[in-house]
Amino acid sequence: MIRHLTQLVLLMTLFYSCSQPSDSHNLVTKEINTNWNYRQVDGELSGKATVPGTIHTDLLKEGKIEDPFYRTNEKEQQWIDKEDWEYSCTFNLSDEEISKENLILDFKGLDTYADVYVNDQLLLQADNMFREWEVDIREIAKTGENQLRIYFHSPIQKGLELLEKQGYGFPANNDQSENGELGDKKVSVFTRKAGYHYGWDWGPRFVTSGLWRPVYLKAWDSARIKDTYIQQNNISEAKAELIAAITVDASATLSGKLIVLDKESGKQLAQKSVEITSGNNNIEIPFSIVQPKLWWSSGLGEAHLYTFQTQLVVDNKIISNTEISTGLRELKVIREKDAEGESFVFQLNGVKVFAKGANYIPNDNFLPRVTHEQYEKVVADAVNSNMNMLRVWGGGIYENNEFYDLCDKNGIMIWQDFMFACSMYPGQPEFLANIKQEAIDNVVRLRNHPSIALWCGNNEINTAWSYGTNGGWGWKQQYTDDQVETLQQTYVSIFHEILPNVVQDYTVNDFYWPSSPQAGYDVEQHAGYESTSGDMHYWGVWHGLHRFEDFEKYRARFMSEYGFQSFPDFETVQTYTLPEDYDIESEVMAAHQRSGIGNLRIREYMSWYFNIPSNFEDELYMGQVLQAYGMRMGMEAHRRAMPFCMGTLFWQINDCWPVASWSSTDYYHKWKAMQYATKRAYEKTILSAYINDGAINIYGISDELKDLNGELKLQVLKFDGTLLDEKIITASVLKNTSTKLFESKDMLAGWDASELVLNMQLLSADTLITENLFYFVLPKDLKLASPSFKHQFIEKDGKNYIEIESDQVARYVYLNVPGQNEFFADNYFDLLPNQKRSIEVTDFDPQISSNIEIKHLQMIK
Repeated sequence: MIRHLTQLVLLMTLFYSCSQPSDSHNLVTKEINTNWNYRQVDGELSGKATVPGTIHTDLLKEGKIEDPFYRTNEKEQQWIDKEDWEYSCTFNLSDEEISKENLILDFKGLDTYADVYVNDQLLLQADNMFREWEVDIREIAKTGENQLRIYFHSPIQKGLELLEKQGYGFPANNDQSENGELGDKKVSVFTRKAGYHYGWDWGPRFVTSGLWRPVYLKAWDSARIKDTYIQQNNISEAKAELIAAITVDASATLSGKLIVLDKESGKQLAQKSVEITSGNNNIEIPFSIVQPKLWWSSGLGEAHLYTFQTQLVVDNKIISNTEISTGLRELKVIREKDAEGESFVFQLNGVKVFAKGANYIPNDNFLPRVTHEQYEKVVADAVNSNMNMLRVWGGGIYENNEFYDLCDKNGIMIWQDFMFACSMYPGQPEFLANIKQEAIDNVVRLRNHPSIALWCGNNEINTAWSYGTNGGWGWKQQYTDDQVETLQQTYVSIFHEILPNVVQDYTVNDFYWPSSPQAGYDVEQHAGYESTSGDMHYWGVWHGLHRFEDFEKYRARFMSEYGFQSFPDFETVQTYTLPEDYDIESEVMAAHQRSGIGNLRIREYMSWYFNIPSNFEDELYMGQVLQAYGMRMGMEAHRRAMPFCMGTLFWQINDCWPVASWSSTDYYHKWKAMQYATKRAYEKTILSAYINDGAINIYGISDELKDLNGELKLQVLKFDGTLLDEKIITASVLKNTSTKLFESKDMLAGWDASELVLNMQLLSADTLITENLFYFVLPKDLKLASPSFKHQFIEKDGKNYIEIESDQVARYVYLNVPGQNEFFADNYFDLLPNQKRSIEVTDFDPQISSNIEIKHLQMIK
């Protein structure tokens, strides 16, 4: 009996192994990234090049220019973008590679006007930084050494030619043409290139050229799977109904089968016999997964990912094999009419999600030097500060795949702009066709990412132009009636025809929104500060000189932009300055402040709420404190407005160079005070108080999916810790909304409000759920005494902590160890008297912990 079983197992194993297709290693792929050189076409500069890279970073690496970000070096380097540059290399092809039926070069990113020659034959004239370009080299390639040469035309000279041909310019408020030595000639709109390269009100002007993404050689016989899209037609906890939409690129007619597998389990999910013809073949294979693990955003659950393998099998050999990772989820934008207007809320797997996050810009002006570690850091910063969404803003780039991979893995939803911002655009047929292909390339590249929550046509153009009205930013008044009509038609063509059609044709169930902000889908529905539909950019605070308290007044259904500036801290400022620059109004500090009103605006707001320091370092610190103070008021106001408001995305989480800006982390991804304030304001459950008509109102706000029943403990304390009053109130914080828990007009009972703080705690079964402090007067009016601190570093369970306590209320306590890259898990915090805080510290040397600096509000004079 045992012998028979053994024979049966052997036979089954033999049958299984014979029936499994073998991998033929049909596709050969290699990166063409070595032995590159650059040269100035009409000049003497030349040298070794790095690919991916830019001409600026190559010149820097070779010592031909100084650090572009240091002091005012930017203005000395504007000549670079006026020159033509040529890049060249040689690459070798083996007999095996040259014998393949298909042989291509795949350019993932050419920046921007690039003529591509292989063995001195012109094969491509690229004109769009955002597109991917494949060129067939089969007929001109040879065994052994081949030459690849790319001629990059000056984007400025090309832009000037197109401007002259157009006959009139286009509005482009953030194009710093004067800094680029072009006067009022704003040429950025004519080139499909990252808008911020031409300058912005937080960034410098460095108009780059180069191979900014990798180049690949690809060789294969017969056919390859060019793309697989996992269409999610119906997703529930019970079942996921899916379609693998597979594009097969073939050079011959063949018969075979397509197989879809779950990589983790190795289970075959579906297969289909196919007849492939020459060219692109679009094949759909339906399959389903019972009780799937769903993808959830951060804070709601696991961001589970499936990896699907697709195989093209011919004669029992796998001739093409691809992998796609995606998460299974139902993600919608719900717009429903109600008594106040129309909702704008993201709904994930049936759950309405309050979006907590920020706007995101490129991490550097020189994109190829953004490392994987930097991408990891910015996404980790979002996760660790309790965010669940980032908005990829339309003046930058469609980000690298690894950015979206990290967002997928960490449950960060993405509001994805198309790359159009604060400008009108040309409407020639070839320009519109270029835009369409750009959209197709990027929608196809990104559509499998479960993090993509929304596609948005542009940033602020609907508001700026204000179609059908005399409002907006004054753009229309610059043009004749015929020109106005032409510009308006182009706008409609791009944002209400081309882009939505691409999203509809190349995705399943993805949501498209024409412009941010907008009060409704129609082109005439413009968003204002009184809007009760759509999304809002509220810049009354900052640009409009509204007070921070007005965050409570101007509520939005979805707040997709708002912000306030601060300086980076002193150690970051030191990276681009000399001691003689240590003045906010110095030439160097002014060069690293791109908002013309910036420094004066910061000081004006500071005078309203805080004392203005006389010391340079203290002013940097106080600028961060001011930003954190105001922006937290905004975040809490938006969360208190749930469910009327269902999202808050501040401007902005990061910087592209060291600068004074609206960022919450600086160019080196060091947390500012605002990022710590964000972490507190975005906790799943918070307490938030504000004064309305003389009464203090206290809200409990929760993203939890179940009600929380407990107690609200309120303590009125003097700054030395004396307890004046205590109330304990039964409290029910409702799930996924904002709940008013307490209101009182006589809480202070005649005490001096400038000497008091309210300690608010939410407890459940004697466990502290969340806490917050509230002060009854402005910070500058508080009668704070100078605290005395005790602190020590301790080690516990392999981790380092600082324990710190104070004998008085201490506000905005800032901890820093000079010269270290340490990170404190909490910083710029308030301490109550005799309250011992234990804060984890990472990436520092305990041996020099005695050098710790402690700064706080009472020190500022």
